[in-house]
Formats: sequence, structure tokens, C-alpha cells
Amino acid sequence: MEVHGDTRRQYVEFAADAVPDSPCFAEWARGVADDPEVLAWLERLPVPKRQPNLVFAAARWHDVPAPGPYAGLRRALLADDGGIEATIRGRATQTNEVGRLATLLPAFDLLEATGPIALVEVGPSAGLCLYPDRYDYAWATDAGTVRLRGPGAGRPELTCRVDGPAPLPTALPEVAHRTGVDLNPLDVTDPDQMAWLANLVWPEDDGRRAQLVRAVGVARADPPRLLRGDLLTELPALVDAAAAYGTVVVFHSAVIAYLDDDDRARFASMMTGLVAEGRCRWVSNEAPRVLPGVTGLGPAMPPDVRGFVLGVDGRAVAWTHGHGRWLRWLA
Repeated sequence: MEVHGDTRRQYVEFAADAVPDSPCFAEWARGVADDPEVLAWLERLPVPKRQPNLVFAAARWHDVPAPGPYAGLRRALLADDGGIEATIRGRATQTNEVGRLATLLPAFDLLEATGPIALVEVGPSAGLCLYPDRYDYAWATDAGTVRLRGPGAGRPELTCRVDGPAPLPTALPEVAHRTGVDLNPLDVTDPDQMAWLANLVWPEDDGRRAQLVRAVGVARADPPRLLRGDLLTELPALVDAAAAYGTVVVFHSAVIAYLDDDDRARFASMMTGLVAEGRCRWVSNEAPRVLPGVTGLGPAMPPDVRGFVLGVDGRAVAWTHGHGRWLRWLA
């Protein structure tokens, strides 16, 4: 789904993405796409604020039942007294999906870093994905389930279906530094901000909601240091500061989609330069159209596959589920 694209097309594409995981959101998105009045209501908003995830989350924040019929959403938007619109304008879709770590960890392992790594996340939201070493993993493969566990009992476990010759790690990474830059970093100790994150989880997905609660608990035990700022200007300095701690790994998931085309190109050029200069490694996880230079170095994603392109140092290595449920490694 293109955040900066045509509004109706956003909702058509979102409906297709939501079908497997949220019948409610799929119905709502199809309803919006075929509703000229609601589309006209959305057109009053800035383009990045028209996206389905944000609009639907704002409606739920104001007690529109979900799961529930499209008629309830339609009625709430068209009769809005300004509350829903204010939430849309004031909040952001900072979905912090820790399940993606199950697809990112093989990419981190592919870097073959010697010694500790220093993680720098672009668009970290609350920074929940900065703790890959504090989860257990279970990757389901054709040959059986591959498990990776850390010390101690009661650690959260992330599960993922894997196809293809993925380099599944045999040891957890040693993380010596965790930081990131975000226009609006969230505080894991703030109940309101964490309630908004929970509200962004799709209505039928109780498993993701429970996983988010566990992830917040992990981060609260050792809150990350997150910088408020523009990634295009602040990132190089963060990379250089992180170098004192180990091999710097810059990573991001479903973040660069929120930049316009020119800024996406600027970001890709900046990262290519940082990698070429040996200042960091780069792990990207974005929709196929977001970083065409990365996507173009792998096979074309079939139309029936709805996922992200996982890249390492600007080269496509895998396709991934947006919430980390599957990983298809490219030969």
C-alpha cells in the first residue's frame, strides 16, 4: 500500500492485505473504496493522514466497534464532531511489530559481524524491535522446527514459517548498543502511548496484542535511547556514535514508505554511501515499491504474495510477512 498514493487505491490495496488477518478491516477498506462520501471526507486530510491503518485506529479510539460492520465506521466518520479527525491529525501509525524480529534476525546473522553489534533503528516508534537478543525463536521449516533460545526461563518466543535456504542463526546476537531516530518517538513507560500502540493492532488479532504487551514489558526493563528528529539529517551522526560499541547495523521495517519519492531516493543514496564507506551495515524491510533499487536486485514478487522485501546492504535477500509470520528466502 502506498501511503502517498491515490486514496481509493490505498483502501483497495489495504483490503487485499487485510483479508487473511482482519475480515473487519478488509470489509471497512472495501466499503471506503466504494463510498464517494467517505472518500470526500478523507480528502480533507493531509495525504499521509488518509491511510487506512490510521483512520481505522482513530475510529476505534473513539469507540467505533471492531469487529463490526462498515456502517458503524461510515456513520462515525460522516457524523464526526471533530474528535476522530483530531486523533487522525495528532497521532501516527507507529505500529511496533516485534514479530518482525523473526524475519530480521537471519538478515542480521548474514552480516557475519565479529563481536557485538550496535543497533540503530530508523523509525523505531517505541523501540520494541531493538531487543532481538531478548527473545526466543521458533522457525518452522520443511525439515522441522529450528529453535533458538537464550538463558533463563519465561522469555517471549517469536514464531515464523520459513521457506528457502535462510541462514537461520545458531546463536543470539550480542547487542552492545540500541538507539534510533523517529519524528515522534514513543515512551514505553507512558500508558497513553502504549494504549495507542495496542489500539493499532488489528481487531481480530489477539495474539499480536498479547505479544505487544510482552514486548513492552521487555523494553520497559531497559528503555531504549531514542532521538527525536529527521532520519535524513540525524542518522549519520547516530551511526558514527554507535561505532564505538561494535559493528553498526542500521535497520528499518515499514518506515521508508512514509517518505515521499524524493526523500526515499535521498535515504537510499545516503545508506548506499554509508555502507560503501564502511560506516555501517544496512538491513531494510519495506514494501516492494518503496526501495526500487533493493527490490530490483531480486526476482519480481508475484501478485498473489502480499509482503515486504528484506534487503541486506541494498540487495534483496528474502520476502517477508508484514507482521513477521513467514519468511521466504530467495535463492
